[in-house]
Amino acid sequence: MRLIVGLGNPGAEYAWTPHNMGFLAMDRLAERSGIRVTRPEAQSYIGLGQIAGHDVILAKPQTNMNASGRAVGELIERHGCDPVEMIVLSDEAALPWGMLRIREHGSAGGHNGLKSVMAAVGGDRFLRVRIGVKPEFPVGDLAAYVLCPMGRAQREIAGEVAGEAAEAIELLLTEGTGRAMARYNRRAPDESAEENED
Repeated sequence: MRLIVGLGNPGAEYAWTPHNMGFLAMDRLAERSGIRVTRPEAQSYIGLGQIAGHDVILAKPQTNMNASGRAVGELIERHGCDPVEMIVLSDEAALPWGMLRIREHGSAGGHNGLKSVMAAVGGDRFLRVRIGVKPEFPVGDLAAYVLCPMGRAQREIAGEVAGEAAEAIELLLTEGTGRAMARYNRRAPDESAEENED
């Protein structure tokens, strides 16, 4: 059983914020695979089903973002999932809008949701699909930016990249990490922060 987790903040006020790209991508993956992520369990909404012949649990933790690990840890314990086989979808403020980055391990890069998950599983050895939400202009408060509702143009981009993230998950499951990374990992124009992260 593979656990696939989308990170975000519960509540309608956060639904279309950059910080909720993990939830948006999870919704798209669930639609594509015909799995309803509506069952309350382990401080999450989950759905059970199959993707590309793999038994999966799709999960959206309903804690706040910074406590996502509590839900993830409980799900792993209940279902006997291997953290190394887990896939986490999250936003990434160091990557431009529309860019994906698949990683097999690495630091949380300042993402408190990933920090919480890493603390819960006792390490960084799990797959993550990071979805770019980098502001197109200088911002004084990045935390406020990722919690600010998107404009219409950003929503269109968000919908497209959520679909791409769902496709990336499917490719991870069907053809493996290497093939998925080769297809989706493109170098951003300025990745000094990225290069220092892993």
